Amino acid sequence: MIKLNNNRNDFCDLALLERVNADPDISQSDLAQDLSIAIGTVNRRLQQLVKNDFIQVERTHRRKLHYTLTPKGRTLYRTLTQAYIKQSFDVYRQVRQQVKDVLKAVTDAGITTVRLNGEGDVRDVCRLTCLEYHVKITNDPDAPEIVVDGLDIRIE
Repeated sequence: MIKLNNNRNDFCDLALLERVNADPDISQSDLAQDLSIAIGTVNRRLQQLVKNDFIQVERTHRRKLHYTLTPKGRTLYRTLTQAYIKQSFDVYRQVRQQVKDVLKAVTDAGITTVRLNGEGDVRDVCRLTCLEYHVKITNDPDAPEIVVDGLDIRIE
């Protein structure tokens, strides 16, 4: 089973810090749309970031705000980015280990050709690992099938 450290506020804060750093004049409405989250969530997270001195806000026009990352905010941005990258690699390694375990069972049984059923990045990891282990991928319905279901990988 793949384990995720899923602190949604950290991911949300990282995305907000990244967008605000790239476009200090971005509106909360645009942030909400870009991140596919509610504008109320954007407002609450920005208020928390301001309260904790990660972002400074100044009003430039009647209804226009300008956001600036503080030095403390830049440090948080780097820390959250590093944590995100680390978690991404951890998930990759865990997925790859699952694929290796499945392929070991397949090759130990003398099987050299499989079907691959699934989509997305996890399927791509499976495909690349099959290539590395010299297991051919086929569309033959009689071949054993490696099923990618989210982060679950199994042979059927």
